[in-house]
Amino acid sequence: MIHPTRTNLLLLKEKARSVSNSIGILKARRQALIREFLDATLPFLRSREDIRRMYGKALEELSLSLGHEGSCGIESITLSTDRDLMVDIMEKSIWGLKYKDIIVHETPVRAPDERGYDYLSTTPHLEECIYLFERIVGSMLDIATFECKLKRLGDEILKTTRRIRVLEERVLPDLRDQIKTITQYINEREREAYFRLKRFKEMRFKV
Repeated sequence: MIHPTRTNLLLLKEKARSVSNSIGILKARRQALIREFLDATLPFLRSREDIRRMYGKALEELSLSLGHEGSCGIESITLSTDRDLMVDIMEKSIWGLKYKDIIVHETPVRAPDERGYDYLSTTPHLEECIYLFERIVGSMLDIATFECKLKRLGDEILKTTRRIRVLEERVLPDLRDQIKTITQYINEREREAYFRLKRFKEMRFKV
């Protein structure tokens, strides 16, 4: 324990107030991060459900297309529709928390006449299949952003919670115990000084 003086007592009280303020700030930050986490969770879950639904439908359309165009015909169309989808990875920030965001320069979904083959010679099943898979690509890019954001938010919420717990359960109680001990020591010392002074006065009057 530090030396039990009034100066150290004042320093401990100031430190305890600072820790209490820090706990309040951390709790406010955690609450804001939780709100951001919940706001991002719902679109994330919806995107995953949309992908699951679209993927099932796309496989059905692909199966029907294989029966009409054949695997060789679809493979040749696949080669003609190949392209590079350019994206940028940008750093963004929420409440000082940095995360990666994906910026797509063009939509993955193209019009039939932009795919590089004669869409009039194909079946509606193949066109629907391609359209759904292109939508899936777009949704997966959106999910990649959500996953990065949610992971960073989740990690920061846990880290902030641990900091709050340490301050509340260890640091602040220890400071308060030291304040209580020093206060009791100073009060006891003042009482002893008071009784000594009183006794001195009584002895002085007797003389």
